[in-house]
Amino acid sequence: MSIEFTPTEMMTIAAARALTNDDVCFVGIGAPSAACNVARLTHAPDITLIYESGTIGTKPDVLPLSIGDGELCDTALCTVSVPEMFRYWLQGGRITTGFLGGAQIDRFANLNTTVVGDYDRPKVRLPGGGGAPEIASNCSQIYITMALNKRGFVDHLDFITSMGHGEGGDHRARLGMKTKGPTRVITDLCIFEPDPATKELTVVSSHPGVSRATIEENCGWPVRFAETVAETPAPTTTEISVLRDINARTKKAHEAA
Repeated sequence: MSIEFTPTEMMTIAAARALTNDDVCFVGIGAPSAACNVARLTHAPDITLIYESGTIGTKPDVLPLSIGDGELCDTALCTVSVPEMFRYWLQGGRITTGFLGGAQIDRFANLNTTVVGDYDRPKVRLPGGGGAPEIASNCSQIYITMALNKRGFVDHLDFITSMGHGEGGDHRARLGMKTKGPTRVITDLCIFEPDPATKELTVVSSHPGVSRATIEENCGWPVRFAETVAETPAPTTTEISVLRDINARTKKAHEAA
């Protein structure tokens, strides 16, 4: 029996599938948080979720509004100070995967969450980096989840907040960075992975019913496709049910607050 699902649901579930039971994952708020908790509630019950506020092994019943949401601390195995979180856990190389989002991304998976336009006279001033620059630099690898549109997927970033693959190729290594950087970008239309040599984002999987033309129309640069592009498996009944249940609980809890 076919299941109806939205592009956002497909993106969240595809992102959740990228995680494993053994991951120690630094979680961003929003779409990354939804994906990580769907993974925890389905195929990866033993995943360790860490949020920037210092909550380790948290298992929220509803999705947090921010890193300071009490739900995270209430359900965590323990909570450490922010300096300990960054210096010991993150910079100490103890986190396998960082899960980030952003306002803008370029073809080498660099992220902008600072300004659109000139820094001193921006068209839009964004929330800023928070811990994302350190997450992007120090986690063993990074997954990014963002809706694919020309507003977010741009040919040129006015400001690089979080380093992806820089100018491409071995740029990270030349800067002394020993981590892999972004290894997957999951969108509502397709999945990108960096080319092994150039590090330019390349479509490796398209979601059910999404054409190459649609992907190209929604991206701000000429899209590269892998030699063989897979079709992302559609969400299962269990995956959809878990995602919708946690979204419903979250909505109810936040409306009550």
